[in-house]
Amino acid sequence: QVQLVESGGGLVQPGGSLTLSCTASGFSLEHYAMGWFRQAPGKEREGVSCNWIHDSDTYYRDSVKGRFTISRDNAKNTVYLQMNSLKPEDTAVYYCATVDYCSASGPGSTNWWGQGTQVTVSS
Repeated sequence: QVQLVESGGGLVQPGGSLTLSCTASGFSLEHYAMGWFRQAPGKEREGVSCNWIHDSDTYYRDSVKGRFTISRDNAKNTVYLQMNSLKPEDTAVYYCATVDYCSASGPGSTNWWGQGTQVTVSS
């Protein structure tokens, strides 16, 4: 059974950091481009970051560049999103997903999704 499970969300003060994890089961994510998405209340889901094999196949949306870092540990079948200098506008439910591709322009179509983890940035 294919499954993606996110963890690591929580409440953090502005300027703080969190690391989200997304662990896959039922498939090996080293064969897939992976993406992180988020959805804030009343807003559409948006792509935050994605990566594939090469550094050139990494994407960050402008609002998180320099603050977020995507990485993966294929041995643990896990992809991470390190989030630093968090801002209130980063508050959202964060999801990981497999994507058809990842380029510097963004992620392709999504396939499998996790259940999401809540990130709240507030003082």
